[in-house]
Order: sequence, then C-alpha cells, then structure tokens
Amino acid sequence: MTEATPAAVLPAEEPGEAPLVELRDVTRSFPGPPEVQALKGATLEVASGDYISIVGPSGSGKSTMLNILGLLDRPSVGEYRLDGSLTGDLSDDERAAVRARFIGFVFQSFHLLPRRTVLDNVLMPMLYSGVPRREREGRAREALARVGLSHRVDFFPGSLSGGERQRVAVARAVVSGPQLLLADEPTGNLDQRTSGEVMSLFEELNDDGLTLIVITHDTAVARRARRSIRISDGRLSEL
Repeated sequence: MTEATPAAVLPAEEPGEAPLVELRDVTRSFPGPPEVQALKGATLEVASGDYISIVGPSGSGKSTMLNILGLLDRPSVGEYRLDGSLTGDLSDDERAAVRARFIGFVFQSFHLLPRRTVLDNVLMPMLYSGVPRREREGRAREALARVGLSHRVDFFPGSLSGGERQRVAVARAVVSGPQLLLADEPTGNLDQRTSGEVMSLFEELNDDGLTLIVITHDTAVARRARRSIRISDGRLSEL
C-alpha cells in the first residue's frame, strides 16, 4: 500500500444511485481541556455491495469512526446519511431500531453469551429486529449452516475455538438480514490461519451482496478489501 494525499473519499457511482453510507465533513470532538478532535472533516461514500477496510494504528480515530457508522455516537459537526436518509435527528430509540434492522456488528472479542447455546446466541438479535417468531429458529440454523457450524448449534461458546466463536458472531450479525456489516478488528484474537478463514467468509458474504466495512490495524487484512481507507490523526485518505 502507498499512502495517498488526504482527500474526500468519494468512489465513482452509477448516475442517480445514492450511496448506502455517506459521511459529509464529519468532525467528532470530545471536550477537554484540551478539546480532542477524534475525527476531522471526514468525508466518505460507500456504495451498496462495496467492501472497504479502514486501517490505522491505535489512537487514529478508528473506534470513533465505528461508533459514528454504527449509530452508537453522533457527529459534533457534519452529517451522516444511511441509505440516503439523514440520521442526525433520529432519537435514541429510532437509532436503536435502525441498528437492529439495518446494521450487523462483529467485534474482536466476540461478545457471545457464555451461558447460552450457539443457537440461542444467534437467535438473540432477532428479538429486536422485527423477525417474526415463527421464522427465527429456521433463520438462525440457516445462518449457522452458512458459516459452517450446523454441528455446533447445541454447544456453549466456551467449548468452541476462537475461530468458531467468531463464526458464531458472524452468523449472529447477519441473521436479521442487515444491509451493512461493520467488523471491528475481527481477526485480532485469531491466529493467521483462522484469520484467513474468517476473512474468506466475509468475502463470500460480500459476494452475496452484503456491504462490508472492516476496521483494522492489520494491513494484511486491509488489503483483502476492494477499497482501503487510511485513518490517521482523525483524517481519511484513500489508498
């Protein structure tokens, strides 16, 4: 990878096609003293079906970017449109509803419920995303089959390998049919072979049409995306 001059990150689009994700001059400030700007005038467009990585070291603004994209935080300045709709005026309850139906999350630490089975962990998000009760178990089993874990539905997370736990987390993230998957350091707790397997799974999901944003410090992981964005000192640049 070679670092480009910082600029607005705006890929070519089909005429009339709105981006799925659109940040316009987004700054996120935290009060001091001194005041800290974790994001600085970030502009980004991600088309539906795209696969991008956002790569940068610790303290570069990656977590703040994830929180903005996932509607877990709000910009101090600028606007965020999701599927063409402004998100700035949404109430906390409305933001939670959009997250439940529209966005899937995968984290470095899996965040599985240790006293629930694999199947129960995958069923959980559908309680909040509006999936009819009669469809939930079938969809959960289908999602687990998609990630190669049909034989682990009755296991508990503590009996699984790290790679299997991350696959459960991926199944949980996609079971409600989100349009956008946000992955935060998804290979951070995995060895190299298992990391490759998880990234291959992400690529299969993207090939099926899921929009994917992977946030990572690992340049090898970042290179697997179709587009790579560097974040440094809160500023974005295309690689």
